[in-house]
Amino acid sequence: MIKHLYDFVVIGGGIIGINIAIELKKNYRDCSICILEKEANLGEHASGRNSGVLHAGFYYDEDSVKAQFCRDGNKALTDYCKQRNISINRCGKVVVASNEEELHSLDTLLSRGKKNDVELRMISKKELSEIEPMAKTLDRAIFSPNTSTASPIELMNSIYEDAKNLGIEFHFKTKYLSKQNDILVTSNGEYNYGYVVNCAGLYADKIAKDFGFSDSRIIIPFKGIYLKEIKPSFKLSRNIYPTPNLSNPFLGVHFTLTAENYLKIGPTAIPAFWPEQYSGLKNFNLNDFFRIIHAESKLFFKSNFDFKKLAFEEYTKMSKNKLLRLASRMINFELDPKNFEWSKPGIRAQLLNTRSHSLEMDFIYEGDKKSFHVLNAVSPAWTCSIPFSKFIVKEIDRSI
Repeated sequence: MIKHLYDFVVIGGGIIGINIAIELKKNYRDCSICILEKEANLGEHASGRNSGVLHAGFYYDEDSVKAQFCRDGNKALTDYCKQRNISINRCGKVVVASNEEELHSLDTLLSRGKKNDVELRMISKKELSEIEPMAKTLDRAIFSPNTSTASPIELMNSIYEDAKNLGIEFHFKTKYLSKQNDILVTSNGEYNYGYVVNCAGLYADKIAKDFGFSDSRIIIPFKGIYLKEIKPSFKLSRNIYPTPNLSNPFLGVHFTLTAENYLKIGPTAIPAFWPEQYSGLKNFNLNDFFRIIHAESKLFFKSNFDFKKLAFEEYTKMSKNKLLRLASRMINFELDPKNFEWSKPGIRAQLLNTRSHSLEMDFIYEGDKKSFHVLNAVSPAWTCSIPFSKFIVKEIDRSI
């Protein structure tokens, strides 16, 4: 059995895991750090499959951790992309409304944006027609000039080089299996560690339980799929979003202009039955299946957000025509299904509180003097990754 010894072992080579490792190395210059990544390459899951949107920070309550870091994270990642010549589309975003209730929600979003010190303004229908002629709304809309899209893979490759240049080691094809005292058992030998940081995404809850954390929480996977335009038929200059249901963490079907300036429509938020249910029965795990099905079945009868309705609505979006019909409500143009194809799916690692039967809306983390666990790092974690990682390392400093 191969044995390894490191001061810090980070489980999970996503954008949060790598950035935390970088911040740890800056704080503890003489320490040894390795990142365990179960895949052969970076970006195989959420960090490489997300939409690449740099959110501005107006969706979140002012007292949330998300609000604290989204605005600063937007600026930090925008500056980083510009410095490293990473593809970025500074297109901005409009949020439109379709009924009176959504107009009230627009007012709530504007208020949150002001409290979070985010550049944002309410615009009239006339102003919307000038900013994005293809969009339509009822009475008014919100314009966010600082929403952008960047290339997730380019960004991952860049921070990977940053980490290697600092002396951080990457151990690919190394899957965490179990914990035995102060030893991590992996598919690539045993790791003796000083401190463990768990950033394992879809598996963060399972690993946390081995360390005595995540007692009343479980990660529920939600599959997100976009339609990608293969034959351009009209031109957008901005991202177009609907007014979201503020009681759940999903933003609804929207139009996204990628860093390469092609159009995507989506995503879905379909409850999945095992962590990596990307297609067919690939990556099926029976234990995970029963664990997640058990949690989801409880939500059908006990949830504070009507899980049954959410699940039904999301499954109907597996129809290309249905997804395009939802999107067409926001534009002055008829969408042709022949111009779109399904893109590579992603899976959101959404934390569920099993006591309150509610989805956790904010970032959730727990730790002690031997380990730290990032349990709920969902959107806008990609946007928040730089300041959020600095914050996590400060929390670790206090724990050690």
